[in-house]
Order: sequence, then structure tokens, then C-alpha cells
Amino acid sequence: MKIQRLETYTRENLSIVKVCTDDGAEGFGQISPLNADISAMVFHRQVAPHALGKDPMQRDRLADSIIEATYKFPGSYVCRALCGLDTALWDLYGRLEGKSVAELLGAEPGVKLTPYGSSMSRTITPEDEAARLSDLRDRFGFRAFKIRIGSVNGHDRDQWPGRTEALVPTVRQAIGDDVALKVDGNSCYTPMKAIEVGRFLEAYNVTHFEEPCPYWKLEWTAEVTRALDLPVAGGEQDYDLEQWRRIVDGRVVDIAQPDICYIGGLTRCLRVARWAAEAGMPVVPHSANLSMVTIFTLHMLAAIQNAGPHFEFSIERTPWTDGLYTPALEVRDGQVAVPDGPGWGVEITPEWLAAADRQVSELS
Repeated sequence: MKIQRLETYTRENLSIVKVCTDDGAEGFGQISPLNADISAMVFHRQVAPHALGKDPMQRDRLADSIIEATYKFPGSYVCRALCGLDTALWDLYGRLEGKSVAELLGAEPGVKLTPYGSSMSRTITPEDEAARLSDLRDRFGFRAFKIRIGSVNGHDRDQWPGRTEALVPTVRQAIGDDVALKVDGNSCYTPMKAIEVGRFLEAYNVTHFEEPCPYWKLEWTAEVTRALDLPVAGGEQDYDLEQWRRIVDGRVVDIAQPDICYIGGLTRCLRVARWAAEAGMPVVPHSANLSMVTIFTLHMLAAIQNAGPHFEFSIERTPWTDGLYTPALEVRDGQVAVPDGPGWGVEITPEWLAAADRQVSELS
């Protein structure tokens, strides 16, 4: 069996990859969301030429060889594009075996996981955030939430003065002590300020302080991790596996957060999960929208032994993911079922594909 044709279907923030083999087998994956048109161009220029004609079952070998073959052009876009190939190959494998990806990885069928409702907003007031989270708790049974504090790359500045100090206690009071509360700093703080904020968060039983410092400053984050009792999480932006080795070996964070789409696919993400397991570190992948990245994350977390207690589930409206796949994910009684059909367990809708721009790379 050989990879005969690779297709991308690009629309708005998304690009879907279809892999076709010389014997007619197919699988679907997804390039990392946002700037997907750029990533699709990188896919056909830098990924597809090194995958066509290769054995689709050799996922690890393909991932490594493509990264090595593109060493003159390293970086995020190669990994974002590589994710489309890798996730399509996993779907192909599952369809051939008649099993879900989670089952291929050793999970039992019928697994349900617990989401944390992930707020993406820093423009919302503390009162409005508290109201909508308590409403989601009551309607869907959410048992955990994450809110945004500080400001993105904020140099110790809050989104507006006093917002964080008002937001955290207001939300905690509204959702109650039985609901887990996590926060995301999005690279806001210097170590001294992050530690100060972390002590404040500890008083409100926050269970996860994400990306407190600029993510590229590993030493800063490690300093905060050592200083706080509150678990520090991070790593979503990191796609280089050698950087991940430094993060895990150096105990830079307490909770590893690789993003399957940013890092280059499930195959590479599983390596990070194994390293984290060896270090006794839980994994809570970044999956900040309801595109296929959340599907990928569900399958991985259903199977690995060091999965964190919750997974990220966006509560924001994202019209660009509407109608992408069926069946849609649903939160029921505070849980989400891992799709149990073959491969990823969902189907990309023909209507979505028909409205997208198609590009093809094919073995001549």
C-alpha cells in the first residue's frame, strides 16, 4: 500500500486533508486551524512531496523524515501542515481496522471524558463571565471551567486595571467550591508578578495556572513552577520535540499541554505524552476550538495513562467550525462521549468540502 494522492480542502480558518492510497483506501485529517491557507500551501510544497509513494502505516518514520527533509525551513508552519497528514493517516488506519483511533491506542469503547468549559474572552466583565459559567454549569453539568486573566503578552499588565482581582473571586463565588477553576495567563507575567498572582489564585482554590510567563522563557516559567503550590501548566505553543524534552526533563511545568495540531499530529504528541508519563506529569492538551483538534484530543486522552482530569472544550461561538463534521460533540451531564466509529469516529460533511478550495498533490 502506498500514498497515491493528497488533497486539501481549505475554507476560512480550516483546511481538511484527505489521503488516498493506491488501493483506494481513504482517511481524513486536519491541518492546524487559523492561517490554514498558508499551512495548506506549506503542506503541498513541503509535506506532500515527501509523503507520496510512502507506506501510510509508517507514521513515526514519515513524521521524522518530513521534519528532517524540511530542516532548511523549520518551524510552526511545517508542523501545522504535517498534522494534516498524520491525522489523516490515523483515520485511514482506523477505517482499515474497523476501530476508533482510541481503540487502536488501547482504550475501551464507550469512553466518556469530563470537559472544562474554556472561556476565550478577556473583554467580558467579571459579572457577565460568572453569570454565563454558572448557567453552563446548570444547563450542561460542567464540573470545571477555565478563565482568562492578565492580558496576552501583557508585560505584567491586566486587560484593564483590577480585572483579574475582581474576576477570580466573582467566578468562584458563582460556580461554587465543587467546580474546578483553572486560569490562563497567556504569557502575561514576569516571574515575580506571576508568583504574586499565583499566591492570590491559591486562595481561591485554582487548580491550574496556564502559561504564566512568556512561553519561550522556560527559565521564567520553571521559577514560577518551583515557587507555587498551585500546578503550573504550559506547552501549547511548543512544536519542537527537543524543546519538549527540555520542558519535561527540566520540570518546567507541572502539567504538559501539547496541542496535537501545533506539534505536528497525534504521532508526535504521543511521544510527548510518553515522556511526561515517565516524569509523572499529567497531560491536558490544548484544544481551544471545536474543530477536529478536540476530536483528536478526546481519542488520545481516552487511551493514555497520564491524562489529566479534564479536557479543554471551548464555550465560545465559532461559526467557522459549524457543519464541519457529524456527529457534533455534545456535553451531557458534564461529560462528552469519545466518538466510537472507525478512525476519528466522525465524518467530514460533503457540504463543507464542496464549499472549500481543493488542491491536489498526486503521485505521477
